Amino acid sequence: MPVTRERKQELVQAYRAWLEGSSGVVLTSYSGMSVRALEDLRRKVREAGGEYHVIKNRLMALAMRQAGMDVPTEALEGTTAIGFAGEDVAGMLKAIVETARQAEALKVKAALLEGRIYDARQVERLAELPPLPVMRAQLLGLLQAPATRVAGVVAGSIRQMVNVVKAYSETQPAGA
Repeated sequence: MPVTRERKQELVQAYRAWLEGSSGVVLTSYSGMSVRALEDLRRKVREAGGEYHVIKNRLMALAMRQAGMDVPTEALEGTTAIGFAGEDVAGMLKAIVETARQAEALKVKAALLEGRIYDARQVERLAELPPLPVMRAQLLGLLQAPATRVAGVVAGSIRQMVNVVKAYSETQPAGA
Protein backbone atom coordinates (compact mmCIF):
# COMPACT_ATOMS: atom_id res chain seq x y z
CA MET A 1 0.00 0.00 0.00
CA PRO A 2 1.57 3.30 -1.08
CA VAL A 3 2.18 6.06 1.41
CA THR A 4 -0.03 9.10 0.81
CA ARG A 5 1.36 12.59 0.27
CA GLU A 6 -0.13 13.71 3.61
CA ARG A 7 1.53 10.82 5.44
CA LYS A 8 4.87 11.68 3.82
CA GLN A 9 4.51 15.29 4.98
CA GLU A 10 3.74 14.07 8.50
CA LEU A 11 6.84 11.86 8.44
CA VAL A 12 9.05 14.71 7.22
CA GLN A 13 7.73 16.92 10.04
CA ALA A 14 8.33 14.16 12.61
CA TYR A 15 11.86 13.58 11.29
CA ARG A 16 12.58 17.30 11.40
CA ALA A 17 11.29 17.54 15.00
CA TRP A 18 13.55 14.63 16.00
CA LEU A 19 16.53 16.28 14.29
CA GLU A 20 15.95 19.67 15.86
CA GLY A 21 15.32 18.17 19.31
CA SER A 22 18.47 16.06 19.37
CA SER A 23 22.03 17.00 20.21
CA GLY A 24 23.37 14.56 17.60
CA VAL A 25 22.34 11.76 15.25
CA VAL A 26 23.94 8.46 14.25
CA LEU A 27 22.97 6.86 10.97
CA THR A 28 23.14 3.07 10.85
CA SER A 29 22.41 0.20 8.52
CA TYR A 30 20.40 -2.54 10.21
CA SER A 31 19.89 -4.96 7.31
CA GLY A 32 19.59 -8.51 8.64
CA MET A 33 18.97 -7.63 12.29
CA SER A 34 16.22 -9.47 14.08
CA VAL A 35 13.27 -7.60 15.55
CA ARG A 36 14.42 -8.66 19.03
CA ALA A 37 17.91 -7.23 18.45
CA LEU A 38 16.42 -3.96 17.18
CA GLU A 39 14.17 -3.72 20.24
CA ASP A 40 17.17 -4.37 22.53
CA LEU A 41 19.07 -1.59 20.77
CA ARG A 42 16.11 0.77 21.11
CA ARG A 43 15.95 0.01 24.83
CA LYS A 44 19.68 0.71 25.28
CA VAL A 45 19.42 3.99 23.38
CA ARG A 46 16.36 5.02 25.44
CA GLU A 47 18.31 4.28 28.64
CA ALA A 48 20.97 6.69 27.37
CA GLY A 49 18.27 9.34 26.88
CA GLY A 50 17.91 9.01 23.11
CA GLU A 51 15.62 7.48 20.51
CA TYR A 52 16.27 5.00 17.69
CA HIS A 53 13.98 4.96 14.64
CA VAL A 54 13.87 3.24 11.26
CA ILE A 55 13.41 5.96 8.65
CA LYS A 56 12.67 6.46 4.97
CA ASN A 57 15.83 7.76 3.27
CA ARG A 58 14.32 10.25 0.83
CA LEU A 59 12.03 11.73 3.46
CA MET A 60 14.91 12.03 5.96
CA ALA A 61 17.07 13.72 3.30
CA LEU A 62 14.25 16.24 2.79
CA ALA A 63 13.89 16.80 6.55
CA MET A 64 17.66 17.30 6.89
CA ARG A 65 17.68 19.86 4.09
CA GLN A 66 14.79 21.70 5.74
CA ALA A 67 16.65 21.67 9.06
CA GLY A 68 19.82 23.01 7.37
CA MET A 69 21.84 19.85 7.89
CA ASP A 70 24.20 18.27 5.38
CA VAL A 71 24.83 14.55 5.37
CA PRO A 72 26.67 12.42 2.78
CA THR A 73 24.24 10.89 0.28
CA GLU A 74 25.77 7.43 0.78
CA ALA A 75 24.74 7.58 4.45
CA LEU A 76 21.10 7.64 3.34
CA GLU A 77 21.26 4.59 1.07
CA GLY A 78 19.97 1.11 1.82
CA THR A 79 18.25 0.27 5.08
CA THR A 80 18.69 3.16 7.48
CA ALA A 81 17.86 3.66 11.12
CA ILE A 82 18.90 6.72 13.09
CA GLY A 83 19.78 7.19 16.72
CA PHE A 84 18.76 10.61 18.02
CA ALA A 85 20.75 11.69 21.07
CA GLY A 86 19.29 13.51 24.03
CA GLU A 87 21.67 15.14 26.47
CA ASP A 88 24.11 12.21 26.70
CA VAL A 89 25.53 11.85 23.20
CA ALA A 90 28.42 9.65 24.37
CA GLY A 91 26.01 7.23 26.07
CA MET A 92 23.93 6.85 22.92
CA LEU A 93 27.03 6.41 20.76
CA LYS A 94 28.31 3.78 23.16
CA ALA A 95 25.02 1.84 23.05
CA ILE A 96 24.97 1.79 19.24
CA VAL A 97 28.68 0.99 18.77
CA GLU A 98 28.64 -1.80 21.39
CA THR A 99 25.60 -3.35 19.69
CA ALA A 100 27.31 -3.01 16.29
CA ARG A 101 30.35 -4.87 17.63
CA GLN A 102 28.15 -7.72 18.85
CA ALA A 103 25.72 -7.87 15.90
CA GLU A 104 27.41 -7.98 12.51
CA ALA A 105 24.14 -6.92 10.86
CA LEU A 106 24.32 -3.44 12.42
CA LYS A 107 26.77 -1.05 10.78
CA VAL A 108 27.43 2.58 11.67
CA LYS A 109 27.30 4.73 8.53
CA ALA A 110 27.97 8.23 9.87
CA ALA A 111 27.09 10.68 12.61
CA LEU A 112 26.14 14.32 12.66
CA LEU A 113 27.15 15.98 15.93
CA GLU A 114 26.97 19.74 16.46
CA GLY A 115 26.94 20.40 12.73
CA ARG A 116 29.96 18.23 12.01
CA ILE A 117 29.90 14.94 10.09
CA TYR A 118 31.83 11.95 11.44
CA ASP A 119 32.54 8.70 9.62
CA ALA A 120 32.10 5.25 11.17
CA ARG A 121 35.67 5.03 12.51
CA GLN A 122 35.43 8.44 14.16
CA VAL A 123 32.09 7.46 15.72
CA GLU A 124 33.72 4.36 17.23
CA ARG A 125 36.45 6.51 18.78
CA LEU A 126 33.86 8.96 20.16
CA ALA A 127 31.98 6.04 21.70
CA GLU A 128 35.05 5.26 23.80
CA LEU A 129 34.54 8.53 25.71
CA PRO A 130 33.06 8.08 29.18
CA PRO A 131 29.35 8.81 29.66
CA LEU A 132 28.26 12.33 30.64
CA PRO A 133 27.82 11.64 34.41
CA VAL A 134 31.35 10.20 34.59
CA MET A 135 32.78 13.17 32.69
CA ARG A 136 30.97 15.57 35.04
CA ALA A 137 32.36 13.74 38.07
CA GLN A 138 35.88 13.86 36.63
CA LEU A 139 35.54 17.57 35.92
CA LEU A 140 34.22 18.24 39.41
CA GLY A 141 37.16 16.30 40.86
CA LEU A 142 39.59 18.40 38.83
CA LEU A 143 37.94 21.60 39.99
CA GLN A 144 37.85 20.54 43.64
CA ALA A 145 41.48 19.36 43.83
CA PRO A 146 43.07 22.84 43.66
CA ALA A 147 40.54 24.26 46.12
CA THR A 148 41.31 21.45 48.57
CA ARG A 149 45.03 22.10 48.21
CA VAL A 150 44.59 25.85 48.76
CA ALA A 151 42.48 25.20 51.85
CA GLY A 152 45.19 22.84 53.17
CA VAL A 153 47.93 25.41 52.58
CA VAL A 154 45.92 28.20 54.23
CA ALA A 155 45.03 26.01 57.21
CA GLY A 156 48.66 24.90 57.50
CA SER A 157 49.90 28.50 57.41
CA ILE A 158 47.41 29.58 60.07
CA ARG A 159 48.36 26.57 62.19
CA GLN A 160 52.07 27.50 61.92
CA MET A 161 51.34 31.12 62.84
CA VAL A 162 49.33 30.02 65.89
CA ASN A 163 52.18 27.73 66.95
CA VAL A 164 54.71 30.58 66.63
CA VAL A 165 52.52 32.96 68.66
CA LYS A 166 51.94 30.26 71.30
CA ALA A 167 55.68 29.47 71.52
CA TYR A 168 56.50 33.19 71.79
CA SER A 169 53.91 33.70 74.54
CA GLU A 170 55.31 30.73 76.49
CA THR A 171 58.86 32.13 76.37
CA GLN A 172 57.85 35.58 77.60
CA PRO A 173 57.70 36.29 81.33
CA ALA A 174 54.20 36.59 82.77
CA GLY A 175 54.29 40.33 83.40
CA ALA A 176 56.05 41.49 80.24
